[in-house]
Amino acid sequence: MDYVVVKTSRDGIPTAVVDGGREWAVGAEAVRWFERVSWWEDQRRMPKGLGRVDVEVLQVQVRLGRNPQSALTTMVLERDGVGGGWRLRESAADVA
Repeated sequence: MDYVVVKTSRDGIPTAVVDGGREWAVGAEAVRWFERVSWWEDQRRMPKGLGRVDVEVLQVQVRLGRNPQSALTTMVLERDGVGGGWRLRESAADVA
């Protein structure tokens, strides 16, 4: 998973996602939820320093740049439990 930067307003609402030097403007209200971490599927022991079992997930619909005519892309981001940043879990362009 690649790391991305999530820009937010003063209220903590996501306004943009920067991925690979390209800025994507948020075009719809973000959806946030928590998922159970299945660490036992990849490792025999819980990773050191990872004393939690839930991970924060953020789904945003974004447009490349500030062009309102740009097609929406859905990005699913996962919070990195160690550093606190965001990682891009998946990205899919919406097809109309």
